[in-house]
Amino acid sequence: MNYLAHAYLSFGDVEVLTGNLISDFVKGKKKFEYPARILAGINLHRAIDEFTDDHEVNKTVSKIFRPFYGLYSSAFLDVIYDHFLALELAAGVDNFEEFTHSVYRGIEKFRHLFPPAFNNIFPFMKQHNWLFNYQFSWGIEKSLEGLVHRAAYMTESATAFRLFNERYDEFKAAYQAFFPSLKAVALEKFSDIH
Repeated sequence: MNYLAHAYLSFGDVEVLTGNLISDFVKGKKKFEYPARILAGINLHRAIDEFTDDHEVNKTVSKIFRPFYGLYSSAFLDVIYDHFLALELAAGVDNFEEFTHSVYRGIEKFRHLFPPAFNNIFPFMKQHNWLFNYQFSWGIEKSLEGLVHRAAYMTESATAFRLFNERYDEFKAAYQAFFPSLKAVALEKFSDIH
């Protein structure tokens, strides 16, 4: 899953949230250098990703991207799932925008622990409120562009954005079939932390 899902599936625990958001930037045994609850967030992130990657719905729907993006197909799907989660949260959370700002405020307390690569993108994430803007088509377009920009072997994201629009209902159905089970698994893992 992408940033919004990892933030949401931290269930309001700021240290777990921090670990959950920085996890992709923490390599190997470096994770053991973090405080226990941030380490728990790193581990929660990895459990979320493993469940997501192994789920049959996602294996099927990510094939939409495979001819164009190969092994990065699941990363594109993660971004698109954040779109549907953002729409849900915008419709159901009292103040979705405030939720996103609370994420940035919460993890900023631990900025001294950010891996350098995450520390480099965090100001842009916060300034342009990526989490909030996933609900908009243009926000997804920007996020897909960012994914390609950070990847070593990709040169364009226009195809991914076109597929997002053309097969929108298919992606939405996959998200709706998958996300409730992910939330249940993440909540169970989170409960084990407490």
